[in-house]
Parts: sequence; structure tokens; C-alpha cells
Amino acid sequence: MLAPSVAHLGFQRDDGLPLEFVPGQFLQVHFHYGDGTPTKRSYSLATRNDIVPAGDGDAVEIAVSYVPGGAATALFEGLEIGDRVQASGPFGRFCLQPGDTNARYLLIATGTGVTPYRAMLPQLQGMIAGRGVEVVLLFGARSPAELLYGDEFRAFADAHPGQFRFVPCFSRELPEDPHPDVRHGYVQQFLAEFAPDPARDVAYLCGNPNMVDACFEALKDAGLEVKAIRREKYVSSK
Repeated sequence: MLAPSVAHLGFQRDDGLPLEFVPGQFLQVHFHYGDGTPTKRSYSLATRNDIVPAGDGDAVEIAVSYVPGGAATALFEGLEIGDRVQASGPFGRFCLQPGDTNARYLLIATGTGVTPYRAMLPQLQGMIAGRGVEVVLLFGARSPAELLYGDEFRAFADAHPGQFRFVPCFSRELPEDPHPDVRHGYVQQFLAEFAPDPARDVAYLCGNPNMVDACFEALKDAGLEVKAIRREKYVSSK
């Protein structure tokens, strides 16, 4: 459990092959409601190809929010080690683009919307080393207990001082001994602090639709072109 209501789950393809994907893409998990009606849910891939779980070299990792009474929640909570799920993909274009020449990425997320950024860390490390790109990750959570993968992002920031900045924004409860980059409030309240600049920035927005819409408008007001603002909204469903 990454948080009281969010699980990190690891799978392997049952044919033993690795899953080829681009960080930022998602899978669709297929299952049935209790009455037999087929349905599916989408989950961004959380897999970091620079971290290999012991004995699990072809891991397929996702983060799942548990929703009370949710059909998908019942599916995942009922899984035992070795059980199977049906999935398709990967899908999606919420990915870092090889042709980007921007000087900085603004990565903005709430909740499980931070999952694709975890998968992007190896790519970002290559861009930092290769062309000196800077990255700011603004991540909104209600409390420290809900800061998904927070230790990994902080460790990455510590390893890349001046080039990767991790800014957790807590809307309710602050840590007892907050890092200087911790903020109290919502991510959209602090976006202006980092002076979005159309001459150097590409922005990614992922998570709560209200946050995505608010930040999209703020970035446009700052002069960023729509093509430099890449969005993915997460909507909880049962």
C-alpha cells in the first residue's frame, strides 16, 4: 500500500515476454461486473526500467486507487499472488517527445496522476545528462501519507540538485519536519512561483480534472502554446 487507499501492484506477462511501452502510456484492465457485463479501467504504467524488483525482471507495475464499493477495487483487493488479470495496451501519448528542445519541464500532478512521472524518471535522467534539461515536479496530496512515491522523487531530486526540483503541495496536513520545497495548499496556487515561460517550458498535467483545467488556463495565460501543455485527466469510477 502506497497510501491508505492506493496500492502498488506488480504483474508479469504470462507469456514471459517483457512489456514494451513508452513511459507515460497506460494499460486497460478488462473484467466483468457482478451481472456479467464487461467493463475496463485504465491505469498508467508506473514501471521504472532502472529499478528491477528482485526476481521480477519483467515487472509491469501500476498504482490503483481503491474506491469503496468499486468493482475494480473488488477485483484487485481479491487478487492473490499468481492470479491473472486480462489487460490490453499499452495506449496513450502522454509521453516525453524525442523532438523536444525545451529547457525545462513542468510536471504537475495530483494523486495517482504522478504515476507516469515515476516511469519517466530514467528518461529524465538521460535528458538532464544529455542536454541539461531542468525539471520541476509539483505534486498535490492531502497529507504526507498520500504522497505516492515521495521518497523516490525526493531521492531523485537530491541526486540531481539544481536540475530536478520536487515540490510536494499538501492541502490538509504538513509533515512534522517539512523540506524547504514543501508547500501548504493546492498545486495551482504555486504554479506562478515557478514563472512558466513559453520560451523554455513544456508542461505536463495529470490527475484531478479541476486541477488540470485550472493549470491549463494558468499556463495559457502565461503565454504557453496549447501544444506545449500536455494533459491527462484521471476520473475515479466504480
